[in-house]
Amino acid sequence: MQTSPETRARAAGTGGYLVIDLAALVANYTQLSARSGQALTGAVVKADAYGLGAFQVATALYDAGCLHFFVAQACEAFTLRPSLPADAALYVLNGLPEDCEASCADQNIIPVLNSLRQIARWADLAKTRGQRLPAVVQFDTGMARLGLSSEEARALAAAPDTLKALDIRFIMSHLACADTPENIANADHLAHMRNISALFPGLPVSLANSGGLFLGDGFLQHLTRPGIALYGGAPNDAGPNPMQAVVSLHAAVIQTRTVPTGTRIGYGGAHTATHDMRLATLGAGYADGLPRSLSPRGAAWHGDIRLPIVGRISMDSLMVDITDLPEGTLAEGDFVELIGPHQSIDTIAADAGTISYEILTALGRRFYREYRGHT
Repeated sequence: MQTSPETRARAAGTGGYLVIDLAALVANYTQLSARSGQALTGAVVKADAYGLGAFQVATALYDAGCLHFFVAQACEAFTLRPSLPADAALYVLNGLPEDCEASCADQNIIPVLNSLRQIARWADLAKTRGQRLPAVVQFDTGMARLGLSSEEARALAAAPDTLKALDIRFIMSHLACADTPENIANADHLAHMRNISALFPGLPVSLANSGGLFLGDGFLQHLTRPGIALYGGAPNDAGPNPMQAVVSLHAAVIQTRTVPTGTRIGYGGAHTATHDMRLATLGAGYADGLPRSLSPRGAAWHGDIRLPIVGRISMDSLMVDITDLPEGTLAEGDFVELIGPHQSIDTIAADAGTISYEILTALGRRFYREYRGHT
């Protein structure tokens, strides 16, 4: 007989369970691929696929047709590369680390080259080995984070022998404001990228991240790189989220109690009961990725009843007000919703004063994890 995730979470001794719906992930990828038009669609799987498991996520997306995967650091690529078939391209967004050149070349890992020095080191290795090594070159079009400046772009364009040593798969930049479609910076990024592209005729371009996919056809170019939208986060602030939810999170009730008016609740007595209250203590806290800033604003849910968080969130627990539930509704060992139909990752992020990216990547490993929708 198949047991429930609640039963498996209790048997595992965890404070909650996290369900990751890989079928919803694939559905989001399919939707984003359709929006990409003629452009290829990649997937950003950095930070362990936004905390959801790079192996499971990349495997599901590869089976759905994805052949372009992006991580941030070379160590992530070294871990993921053995799990991906040879025809899957794996890119390192943070560039080519010193002394990792040979390892990247040996393992078919493609660096996103962010400086003239990185380009020179990769080209030197290519010449030494007598082979054209694959690479991506990134340009800064207005974020001031990574990539070659306009002056460096012109210098590179004036030195074609350097590029001849490399197999440049595409050139790219990153949009800083794509989550706010009306921001004038988006058009500035696109115009700047077009100017750079003119210096390197014939090279494919990658520009659109999740938000960029919703900015118009001009941003799509040749390869799109969705991240947060794959995982169910809203790609922008322009209206209802079109993506399917990928994660749900439930926390275990580890104790219930009734406290009288005037009781100080939690560390520092941050909340004082203004009436007799019934409380439930949940077995998850900021060590599990629930920001302390949720304390005065966030909530859990039981059915359609919102259960406000009271007092400060602790490292391993938090308390919610269950006074609005009929007495006896919740008991030790029951579970309440933290992310799910009543509260999306964007909602909980807004309550915490942060963004959905931070919520996802912080979700702790102490939760029992269950993957659905892919074998």
